[in-house]
Amino acid sequence: MAKPLVVITGKNGQLGWELMQAVALVVMPFEFLFTDRTEIDLGDPSSIISFFGKYKPAYFVNCAAYTAVDKAETEQELAYTVNGESVGVIARECNKINCTLIQLSTDYVFDGTASKPYKPDSATDPVNYYGYTKWIGEKLAMENNTRTVVVRTSWVYSTHGNNFVNTMLRLMQERKELKVVSDQLGSPTYALDLANAILRIIAILEKGDHHYGVYHFSNEGIISWFDFATAIRDVAGLSCEILPQPTSAYPTPAKRPAYSVLDKTAIIQDFGITLRNWKEALEEALSKKTG
Repeated sequence: MAKPLVVITGKNGQLGWELMQAVALVVMPFEFLFTDRTEIDLGDPSSIISFFGKYKPAYFVNCAAYTAVDKAETEQELAYTVNGESVGVIARECNKINCTLIQLSTDYVFDGTASKPYKPDSATDPVNYYGYTKWIGEKLAMENNTRTVVVRTSWVYSTHGNNFVNTMLRLMQERKELKVVSDQLGSPTYALDLANAILRIIAILEKGDHHYGVYHFSNEGIISWFDFATAIRDVAGLSCEILPQPTSAYPTPAKRPAYSVLDKTAIIQDFGITLRNWKEALEEALSKKTG
């Protein structure tokens, strides 16, 4: 009997890449197919339909996205197609074959003005156009396929790809001093931990314990980008001076949330996922870069 097929998009991105690493280390009763835009291009919704004509996955994990947050303010049509419209097409195709969709989303679906962690059912009000397109993607995913799990996350980094951690490591070795925003609060997410959480969700769903809807995932702890940068420096054993700066000192095309902490209670309860502190996760990630 053939094993259920799990399709994972965005294999060259941070999360897709970490999922490839995680899958290689565990034994699961599935076939995994990792894709990039040569196999399924979210900028061209017709490619999604032809893909589903060829493959019949039991699970579809959509890690692919338009993630250039500032560019999204001007490249609105492309961002909307990739993050919104195409997700709706994926969900409709999944619905036709009873495929479970796991759709990744973002803390940017909120306005960032809260003072306590956002719950999955907290009111959404996207802070920028990128957040708006991801919110549209969530809505279309849920509306077009009842077997959908939306996982919102925040401050994602990996040993692979472009992200805050890798950028800080590079700049700290090039400069004696760095200025980093200190008035934006959130929780980092090590993409490997998120990858393992997604595999856990698939395993629980496959057992017949069906939980669908919106969930939140990040590592534990609330810090600023300044705190994060300081920890990266200290864990990596570098000597660059880090200076705190207000958001107002760094105007960007897309607004950033002042507070984007996510409440993870539901994902812990429904899927038995264990969260670890952001510092422990960072130490593991950096040990891989130096070890």
